[in-house]
Amino acid sequence: MSIKTKLSIIMSCSVFVILVLNIALNYYTTEENLRQDSEMKMVLTAKQIAIAVEQNQYSSNYVTRQIGNNLWLASIIAAEELDPDINNITNEELVRLSQKVGVSHISLLEQTPDDIVVTRSSDPREIGLSTKSMSYWYEAFKQLFDKHQVTIPQGQTKDHFWSDGFEYSTSSPSDVDIWGYYHDGKRNYIINPFYNNAEVDDYVKISSPNEILNKIREVNPSILEITGINPLTFGSPTMNVDGRDEKFNKLNNKPIRFGTYQYGTAEEDHRAVVKAVRTGQNVTFVSQARGQKVLKSFIPIFAPNQSSYVISIVTDYRQISSMISEQLVSHASISLVLLEIVIFGSYLLAGYITRPIQSILDKVNDVADGHFDFRLKIRRRDELGQLANRINAMIRNLGHYTNRLKQMYEENRAVKEHLESVINQTADAIHITDLEGNVLRVNRAFEQLYGWKSREVEGRKLRIIPPDAEEEMLEQHAQLVEGLSITSNETVWMKKDGSRVEVSVSTAPVRDEEGEITALISVSRDITNRNRMEELLRRSEKLTTVGQLAAGVAHEIRNPLTTLRGFLQLQQQTNKLNHRHLDLMLSELDRINLIVGEFLILAKPQAVHFQDRDIRFILGDVISLLDSQAHLHGVEFILNASSESAMVHCEENQLKQVFINVLKNGMEAMPEGGAIRIKLKYMEEQQRVRIEIKDEGIGIPEEIMPKLGEPFFTNKETGTGLGLMVSQRIIQSHKGMMDIKSVMNKGTTVIIELPSSGLQQQEEKHQEEDEEEQPPLADKEN
Repeated sequence: MSIKTKLSIIMSCSVFVILVLNIALNYYTTEENLRQDSEMKMVLTAKQIAIAVEQNQYSSNYVTRQIGNNLWLASIIAAEELDPDINNITNEELVRLSQKVGVSHISLLEQTPDDIVVTRSSDPREIGLSTKSMSYWYEAFKQLFDKHQVTIPQGQTKDHFWSDGFEYSTSSPSDVDIWGYYHDGKRNYIINPFYNNAEVDDYVKISSPNEILNKIREVNPSILEITGINPLTFGSPTMNVDGRDEKFNKLNNKPIRFGTYQYGTAEEDHRAVVKAVRTGQNVTFVSQARGQKVLKSFIPIFAPNQSSYVISIVTDYRQISSMISEQLVSHASISLVLLEIVIFGSYLLAGYITRPIQSILDKVNDVADGHFDFRLKIRRRDELGQLANRINAMIRNLGHYTNRLKQMYEENRAVKEHLESVINQTADAIHITDLEGNVLRVNRAFEQLYGWKSREVEGRKLRIIPPDAEEEMLEQHAQLVEGLSITSNETVWMKKDGSRVEVSVSTAPVRDEEGEITALISVSRDITNRNRMEELLRRSEKLTTVGQLAAGVAHEIRNPLTTLRGFLQLQQQTNKLNHRHLDLMLSELDRINLIVGEFLILAKPQAVHFQDRDIRFILGDVISLLDSQAHLHGVEFILNASSESAMVHCEENQLKQVFINVLKNGMEAMPEGGAIRIKLKYMEEQQRVRIEIKDEGIGIPEEIMPKLGEPFFTNKETGTGLGLMVSQRIIQSHKGMMDIKSVMNKGTTVIIELPSSGLQQQEEKHQEEDEEEQPPLADKEN
């Protein structure tokens, strides 16, 4: 597909997407506007209904007052006709009297100890009716019997008379009646004349807004239903789906005040009613009712001197849907015409735009074939002209860089040949392996030293490691893979014929451009002759050391022996036992024993038992041991130890011997007294324990510092020179380090570092794991 076609398609699709988005936006905007318009109309309709209801309420109140006056006059006339004692009155007499005074019926209410009951009536359904559960009605009846006047705020009150307007009859729930109650204090009953709805049919028409609702629905056919809702009782658990409620069935508390409730969903509508009353705002939403889509609006009505209520208006959503469909069809038709125009125009525009691009593409193909001796000629100042200029610059640079690359290739080839010549001519054996141990390359010195030809080992694993050195080789391989280098490692490798050769090997990782280790390079050198020479030198040095030790022993022991011989000859000549001479002789014997004992420790260490011990406690024991002697010489021990545990794997008695030697040397170096500061620190990163012992003595001259630790070298009158040597031997056996720093007339600092017990246990664990996991080295067959 050409770029012209692609560009045309992209432009057409872009316009198509824009048109679709425009249609969708118009659809939702139109729907929202129509909903808002319908909601406004429903609000206006609700306000009209509210005004009509309010006017009906005024008319109803007027009619109620007039009928109440009629019932009051009828009660007065009936009182003149009836006997004061209810027992002398019959129901038949009440039938005749109701016809005479012009009411529907007359009932008589008699007071009992705990109730007020209808005992006489022209309507048999009223006889026996209890009024105790009639809330404020019952209160009004009691006031008539007691005070002959009603003071409750509800209803209409006249002289000895009370009426509460129209209400559903208790004896006949389908009837809407109005009652009057009269008691003048001259009789033992209340006179109760009343009209039923058959007598006051005009009142029902006047008080109900149903006629107005029917007129509104005739004018606006889209309105399916109008309902007046009592928010206090609507949605109660006892309400039926049609809005009727057996519990709340009076005119003043029934859930549906007027209208019908056929398009409702009680739970959904109850939430809307509560929200409308709570916020004072209209609540409108789309719902499904009786199998069709409807728009419901709940408008709260707050009228003065009246309880608030909610008017629900349900309209058919098909009117909104039809209007939206008409607009949608109109927009879609216009969009299709615009899309056809855009497709045709975009094809022409794409041809104009892509013509120079095609020219550029042809030239770029020539560049891809390696032709750099031409230039694009596009005389435009837009982006395509800039692109042509940049391509011309790129062609020039590509030609320049191509020539440079050819030159660099020749130089690299020459360098490579030179390096290969150097590697092959070097006297050290070089071989390169991958991370799995397969040989990648060897030089001529390798072939001469080990006997393998390059074709025999390349691509295979070498078998040059003796079985007893495989474990060490695995450890070194793990270090190399982690990026470490191993230099001058002296070991023994095998030749092709199975003989062994002593070599010094240096191995380092080879990294690629991204820094990843891809291979290992090893340089090995035959050190057999060098080792023989070094062995001869070591033997010579050892004989010299033995001679020095022997001369030192002879010199150190000769003086005490001479003293002992002199005292023994004196006692032999005098034939007398001198106790003072005995003490001196015993002292000289102890000195001989001390020298011999220190030599034994140096030459052949005693059997030791290493355990984990806290170095803080060992130092504490030594300080306690020497504290009395230190006070005698005016010396103070100052210990500064961290709170962290400093556990080491050690032989406790040997370390005590080291600390005693060091502390005694410090005490002897301070004849005038002073302080010896002991600092103990656990170095968590290195997992080592560091002990620094610093005195304030005379110091050690710089010229004798190199001789410290030599046998029988000492600058003390009574010293043997073996204490420091023995101490160094003990620290070395604990895999530690001992260092001495001194400044004349300022003091000497002895630094001892020991590995912590955790580090030693880790090393032992790694050794055990390495012994368990030793993969065999074998040839890799191609």
